[in-house]
Amino acid sequence: MSENEYETPENQELELNPSTDEQAAAPVEEIPAVEQAEPYAPTLNVDPVMLRAERVKSEIGQVIVGQEEMLDLLLVALFTGGHVLLEGVPGIAKTLTAKLLAQVIHADFSRIQFTPDLMPADVVGTSVYNMKTADFIFKPGPIFSNVVLIDEINRAPAKTQSSLFEVMEERQVTVDGITHIMEAPFFVMATQNPIEQEGTYKLPEAQLDRFLFKVILDYPSLEEEKKILRRFRDDFSGVLRESVKPILSPADIADCQRIIEQVYIKEELLDYIAAIVHNTRNNADLFLGASPRASLSLMKSAKAVAAMEGRNFVTPDDIRYVSYPVLNHRVILTPEREMEGYTSREVLDDIVKKIEVPR
Repeated sequence: MSENEYETPENQELELNPSTDEQAAAPVEEIPAVEQAEPYAPTLNVDPVMLRAERVKSEIGQVIVGQEEMLDLLLVALFTGGHVLLEGVPGIAKTLTAKLLAQVIHADFSRIQFTPDLMPADVVGTSVYNMKTADFIFKPGPIFSNVVLIDEINRAPAKTQSSLFEVMEERQVTVDGITHIMEAPFFVMATQNPIEQEGTYKLPEAQLDRFLFKVILDYPSLEEEKKILRRFRDDFSGVLRESVKPILSPADIADCQRIIEQVYIKEELLDYIAAIVHNTRNNADLFLGASPRASLSLMKSAKAVAAMEGRNFVTPDDIRYVSYPVLNHRVILTPEREMEGYTSREVLDDIVKKIEVPR
């Protein structure tokens, strides 16, 4: 991600609020109250976000070699309240990285291994009859945790997948008509294997849309593979993994989220995001375009990237950096383009290149 110079709006003159008489004379529809004042704080200090992100990456870097982009995007999702889907071949540290990220957080952690026979109650919990009180008591499932790792998410059928819809979007679970609220932070990391398709189920589009990012992982480079061998040649029992210590508290995460919300993004960049997402809905190469949730995801994640880079304002580069992981699982190629061997990456990159970048 490049750090091009970008004009900050510190010297931008803000329009003064109209007088009471002018307000009375103006038509109601001509006073966009929500858009009058832009919440830019030139003194906003984003150092806590940047330093905490660097500490987490340094701690996990004791074990994981490479995969810097994956770790960056996981932290962006954690700091914005999003969820992440990790897709890659077996053995490239998807599950290990997710477990280590949970390890650096002073919070509850649970892991759910999805299988074809898993039922919704095995995920969200169920009501159990108590013979002493002659009443039903709710027994929470493993989804009731701060950090949840769902391994092989595409192994479970649609009925079990649907149990995640409410909790991933609304941070709550409704069982027997009673709503149970999740404690903050609530962060879901899911993994899936794109190669082995026997015994797997395609994730519904409605569920895919609930993931902030879909991170597609590849094999390490030759040099990274050499580092992996050297790092673990005397560590068959995994002692090195235990050296990763908790360094983030729920209060730290909440503080990062509060700071990121205040990161400035100018009006032209909001229009830029809208243009990118709108183009996915009117593109001849795409059968399904991105939803308004994708626009919000682009904005939130771009703000987080800016803060992690030590800036209190968003640049076009921040938006371009997160555009593919935000959009790649929210669009569907037309059958003709799939048959021709096109990929969503090619189409999305072409869309981003065609949209004029704000200056």
